[in-house]
Amino acid sequence: MRKFILFITFLAITVSSFAQKKDIDRDWAQFGRYAEDNAKITKSPKAVLYGDSITDGWPSHDEAFFKEHDFVGRGIGGQTTEQMLVRFRHDVINLKPKYVVILAGINDIARNNGYISNEVTVDNIITMCELAKLHKIRPIICSLTPATYCRWRMEVTDVAEQVANVNAMLKAYAAKNHIPYVDYFNALKDENAALPENLGHDSVHPNLDGYKIMESVLLKTLR
Repeated sequence: MRKFILFITFLAITVSSFAQKKDIDRDWAQFGRYAEDNAKITKSPKAVLYGDSITDGWPSHDEAFFKEHDFVGRGIGGQTTEQMLVRFRHDVINLKPKYVVILAGINDIARNNGYISNEVTVDNIITMCELAKLHKIRPIICSLTPATYCRWRMEVTDVAEQVANVNAMLKAYAAKNHIPYVDYFNALKDENAALPENLGHDSVHPNLDGYKIMESVLLKTLR
């Protein structure tokens, strides 16, 4: 019996140690995603486009847009604003761009890392703007793009309402603090405040035609 108890204790410690190692090895903020690319940059870009999967997928749809305008994409699919805030120094500040274009929040609404209030989402974006200003980088805030549901989190049933709420708070903060606000939402939405089928791969992610509209809207602010 004593041997059995010792074995169970050993097994529990082993499993616990393995779990802790997995946590240590896990790159939660995904610093490694752009580490090599960042190290290769020798000249500061005009702008870093910073975000989640919508920004992540943009260069693969229209690489020429980034090259032509001296933009660098630093989006990571699935990320929430808290993850983006953690890696902000590595993927934005250290690159010393003139501008940072921030598009974030849909994964907070989808609860990718658990529940987070709209207010905290906006606070995280505000903190990114404050960090940018401290380092002489001009922030540009983007509205969330239209979405009425997230296919990977169908249990969240008020996506459209939360998108509208976050956008209203972001727009108000931008106006109060004289920060440019890029309104992708109204440029893309249909009559139901959704991303039209002809502009997206799904209910959230734009296709090339969607990105082309976003490009035209962004360039009105970022010339």
